[in-house]
Amino acid sequence: MTIRIALHHETEYLYDRLVKLWPQLVRLQPAYHARTPIIAYSQVVEPDEHFYNPQQDPFGNPVSRYVFEKPTNRLKVVVDFQAEMTVINPFDFFIEEEAEAFPFEYTPALRKQLAPYLEQPELTPKFGDWVEQIPSSADRTIDFLVDLNRRLEKQIEYTVRMEPGVQTPEDTLTLERGSCRDSAWLLVEVLRHVGLAARFVSGYLIQLAADTESLDGPPGPKQDFCDLHAWTEVFLPGAGWVGMDPTSGLLAGEGHIPVACTPH
Repeated sequence: MTIRIALHHETEYLYDRLVKLWPQLVRLQPAYHARTPIIAYSQVVEPDEHFYNPQQDPFGNPVSRYVFEKPTNRLKVVVDFQAEMTVINPFDFFIEEEAEAFPFEYTPALRKQLAPYLEQPELTPKFGDWVEQIPSSADRTIDFLVDLNRRLEKQIEYTVRMEPGVQTPEDTLTLERGSCRDSAWLLVEVLRHVGLAARFVSGYLIQLAADTESLDGPPGPKQDFCDLHAWTEVFLPGAGWVGMDPTSGLLAGEGHIPVACTPH
């Protein structure tokens, strides 16, 4: 039987005086390509006196644009949605024959379409050394990706980091620790430097505790868990965008609900 979950997410900003709010762009709606079925969704914003326009950004992400008429000392966004946690096999996809082994080349037309997701910054010392250690070939592309994902999970210690922004790959590899967004961006850059198109994903991660203990494999969470999360998607011909979570070393499943995917 499918499990249905309800998520409630409040974000509130309080100011010590009346302020003029410029137009606010909110990206907290499940993306249109999310594979987890969304049964119901609502987004409520205060102050009540505002204009609302639903939009899509250049990358196809849903965006809620709010324009406020009067000064205010608070801004509150409340998201509620219900989702069916139908089990998704993360390996249930087809890869075109020419991309089954690594490395492979995108067709000229596809490479042109994926150009923003193939941009490579200059290699820094530690990052360059790490990329050079990656195997240059594999009989199966999916095996190559699984191994790469696990390597990062084992080397980069996960930490909750409250500072704004994302660490550079050089910083993350030097510190050997980072938040989920730092590991996700590191994997994006690694994939691009081996010739694979990749993008950064922001969304929700929902993990449910199992009714019984696992007999093999990782035990999973001991209690139901939800948080904002970041991961990576790589583009494979035939499969499209495939989610990879370097924080856990696993491919994205039904608990990964994206809200925005961008090349930067």
